[in-house]
Amino acid sequence: MTHESMMETLPAAYERLHAYGPEFGGDEEGNHGLTNHGPMAVEVMVRRGLDIDVDGWLDRYVRRLAELPGTSAAIQPGEWRAALGQARRLPDWTAYFRHELTERPWQEVLAEWWPRLVPGIVAGSTHGVIRVSHAVRTLRGTACAPARQTLDELAHGLAFWAARYRELAGVVAPEGTLTPRQALPAVTRIKEQNGFIAHRLDRLERSPGWTESLRALKPAASAEDVPARLESLVDSAAHAYLGLGHGSPVLLVHAATAPNAVRHVLPVLPAEQWLPSLTAAWAAVVAVIATYAPARPAPCAEIVRRYPELTREDALQRAAEHGDEHVLKFADTAVESYDRTGDPELLAATLHVGELIDRP
Repeated sequence: MTHESMMETLPAAYERLHAYGPEFGGDEEGNHGLTNHGPMAVEVMVRRGLDIDVDGWLDRYVRRLAELPGTSAAIQPGEWRAALGQARRLPDWTAYFRHELTERPWQEVLAEWWPRLVPGIVAGSTHGVIRVSHAVRTLRGTACAPARQTLDELAHGLAFWAARYRELAGVVAPEGTLTPRQALPAVTRIKEQNGFIAHRLDRLERSPGWTESLRALKPAASAEDVPARLESLVDSAAHAYLGLGHGSPVLLVHAATAPNAVRHVLPVLPAEQWLPSLTAAWAAVVAVIATYAPARPAPCAEIVRRYPELTREDALQRAAEHGDEHVLKFADTAVESYDRTGDPELLAATLHVGELIDRP
């Protein structure tokens, strides 16, 4: 896909998707619903230039979505704290961020709101930060003035994060000695891995191993070390999916995609926000692993042997042909990790996720 067609396709897709809310299904309060992955998946398709009919994919996908409800009361600048985590205020948050992004540069708005929102990184099963990151990737790749629809997409992402804001109690910064590859298997699992993610997170906060698992990771020596540390965390989580993914094929994708989302936003954030961002990203990874990963990984080497060797281009195209939004996002992340490390097992992981998750 040419740059020119990308500039046309993505804003048009965003425009279509913005008629819908960020979640669908769930109970009468909107809790325990499923996340609208449309904007995130389409961004991957377009940025990667995948051979896929974006409009056709959207035709199928939007049938499951719920319309975005109307606003109720405007969020005032001085009362934003009280509105955090109030799901019913989602349309109000969307209107608020739309206004902010028409009044100021998007980088300025993001730098102001990132430290306010990042303690609630698990919001919407980490989809708040992921949706924001995909919008930021589009904005960073735009040489000219951003399209209105792209700024709107950032507004929708920030609004979802704010409306579903959920802090985790007991979060501490890393202070241990383990590398990400060593720390991930050592994460203490909660005993009762059942129910909705909100219920699992409640149990996690009461778990004696929660804070210990957070501390175990070796800290970054300085802000300058954070990008490389995040990359190592993403690479380790993407590889770990081979042995853990069967435990919860969809949720465990986010152990890799959530820290990758943080990694892609770092370049537009002030450096003083980098260390807290690493702490938050690691907390998100530990939360997903502790609440969904099996205690004993499957044998990685045996899983890898099941899959043929393939190129990075083949991995991305197979994800496009599969069509599931989680498979697309995981493949996008795992191929980035492969580009850094050259580890062919990361490409095998893109086939494994496609086997574990049903085609739509």
